[in-house]
Amino acid sequence: MPLRRRIFLLFRAGTRFHCGNPKKYPNMKAEALVYNETGKPLDVLSLQEIDVPAPQTGEVTIALERAVVHPSDMGMIGGTYGRLRALPAVAGREGVGRIAAVGGNAAGLSVGDRVRMPEDAGVWRAAITVPASEVEKVPSDIPAELAAMAFINPMTVWRILHDFVELKPGDWVLQNAGSSALGQCLVQIARGLGLRTVSVVRNVEKWEPLLKALGADAVLPEEKDSIKRIVEIVGGKGNLPKLALNSIGGESAARLTRMVGFAGTIVTFGGMTGDLIRFPTREFIFNDLRLRGFWMDRWNRSATPEARAETAEKIFAMMRAGTLKMAVDAVYPLREYKAAIARALEGGRNGKVQFTA
Repeated sequence: MPLRRRIFLLFRAGTRFHCGNPKKYPNMKAEALVYNETGKPLDVLSLQEIDVPAPQTGEVTIALERAVVHPSDMGMIGGTYGRLRALPAVAGREGVGRIAAVGGNAAGLSVGDRVRMPEDAGVWRAAITVPASEVEKVPSDIPAELAAMAFINPMTVWRILHDFVELKPGDWVLQNAGSSALGQCLVQIARGLGLRTVSVVRNVEKWEPLLKALGADAVLPEEKDSIKRIVEIVGGKGNLPKLALNSIGGESAARLTRMVGFAGTIVTFGGMTGDLIRFPTREFIFNDLRLRGFWMDRWNRSATPEARAETAEKIFAMMRAGTLKMAVDAVYPLREYKAAIARALEGGRNGKVQFTA
């Protein structure tokens, strides 16, 4: 019987695995996207069948609902990300699944519970068996395609808005790459906090209507004239943003230094172009700028479980209320990974590419 059907039947029947009886509940096989060496995703990824052991005492088996494709996934597969997995590795960092089977003493987890797919093990897989102590529960009243995207982009935004500058309602926040998935999250989360946003994009005509509908206060083009225009938008130099988010690098990041107020902070969390950032000396001397970096991976590893859960709940609450929406561009089964990766690498999308089992 195919794995997907076996997992589905387990889920529907509410099967509970019992430790010490492997003949009755044998191990299964699961499709997974594996890479044995780093390189271009379409060159090194392959669809393989891997073992999914029956859960023993203190373990659960999770069946994939949705997994997300991120630029950071490409960096990890390519060997350029800040933290790499031991090879061979299953790809993917973010997704959710349902518990399909439970061993004994599983810390209050039950068949059918939605949980986060364990990031460190790789999430582009149909199923996995893990210790129950490593599982994070996820609300079931949020659509799976939305819940699957809760842990990287929106949590990055939430932490940057709270950990670097003391902001109060009415303050302005600036960002480049405003049309990106994270940029759209920023607009919505900032609005929920009473903050105002200026989003810099490459194509204002295309992206301004969408960003304004999400709550953006101003959308500016990626050009030099925007440096002068922002002063008019915020109502004078004294109101210039205290905080700017940079995920592009190069000349775009340099422009941000001229668009923030005195003692402003620029937080870099991505480098889409890969270009060096040449910040003007004048802005450092006369405007007392602060340059900071943020990496969600590091925050997750250093934060307490309580802090992670509290941040996640803020995001879930906004999703539940409909004040945080995130678009899905396309959904592919794991076996169509080549088409999924090709689509994820295309420009002009509005939304993430996702996998199902």
